[in-house]
Amino acid sequence: MIKAVQAVVGLGLLCFAATQAAVAATDISKLPRIKQELVAPPAVPKHDQVVKGGPRVVEVRMETKEVLMEVAPGANVWALTFNGSVPGPLIVVHEGDYVELTLVNPKDSTLAHNVDFHAATGALGGAGLTLVQPGEEVVLRWKAVKPGVFVYHCAPGGTMIPFHVISGMSGAIMVLPRDGLKDEKGNAYRYDRAYYIGEQDYYLPNDGKGNFKKYDSPAAGMHEMLELAKGLIPTHVVFNGAVGAITGDNALSAKVGEKVLFVHSSANRQSYPHLIGGHADLYWVGGSFSDTPLTSQETWFIPAGAAVAAAYEFHQPGLYVYLSHNLIEAVLLGAALHMNVEGEWDNDMMEQVKAPASFDAGAAMDH
Repeated sequence: MIKAVQAVVGLGLLCFAATQAAVAATDISKLPRIKQELVAPPAVPKHDQVVKGGPRVVEVRMETKEVLMEVAPGANVWALTFNGSVPGPLIVVHEGDYVELTLVNPKDSTLAHNVDFHAATGALGGAGLTLVQPGEEVVLRWKAVKPGVFVYHCAPGGTMIPFHVISGMSGAIMVLPRDGLKDEKGNAYRYDRAYYIGEQDYYLPNDGKGNFKKYDSPAAGMHEMLELAKGLIPTHVVFNGAVGAITGDNALSAKVGEKVLFVHSSANRQSYPHLIGGHADLYWVGGSFSDTPLTSQETWFIPAGAAVAAAYEFHQPGLYVYLSHNLIEAVLLGAALHMNVEGEWDNDMMEQVKAPASFDAGAAMDH
């Protein structure tokens, strides 16, 4: 019996070795390399929408940074970040490419960090191979085999997983088909601009007097934040790190006639994006570029722990508000952004036929 078991195990090891040999047949040293310069959201890195030829190795470097950040007036959090922003930067590659990540944890960090790519296969999305203590760095290479948009986040294990995620440590990666996006009829679809929105829920403890607590280090507030988070009621739900982060001078911009791709991620909670005065011409459910997109959506859905993509061609100028259509979260907790669109107004699309005496139509269209 023992010999039979040994034979089975031995056969399994031989099969595993053969599989490893087959996988190792790709000579990475012969593939072209591209160094992608990551940028802070809502901007996206420079990229081609369509690529020719075989796979490439796309090199990216991310540094884990622990930053004291103001979420709203009087509300601060020790944000645990990739590259200093909430969310972390969007990475853009193409199906079949290899992502080669250098993850650096500076010496002055107080916590260990890693990264779980929802787009990756094996080893807990890479989390099992990327844990770095303060002062360490690691290099991970993985193949992007699923086209779509996906969340990545820190996942050091146990209670540290929710703590790091509700402290801001997530981002997204977009894996484009090599021949680019397709519309609902299978035709090529090219966007003129792309923006990345990362939705973040915070759980900031109160001192009992109406003030938010401020801590000396990330770990100092961990227990109270996690206890508060057990109630599943966030104190803030925001886009890109803070209330009003994408408004005013930081509002998004576009022009009438431009097609804009919105990538929107939510690592911990569901969301319901809606563009007031616009639509999703195309909406890739679950972020999957392998599937036919839905069309003409008024509000679309982001499951918890996912990213999705939606595209819209703007037809009217003016101020647009993009928000979560849980209006409590949008208006009372902060999940909203602004977008300014330039161009000529089209009365055939909308016209105020009769205005009240006190109404300023010009101001309404501008603001």
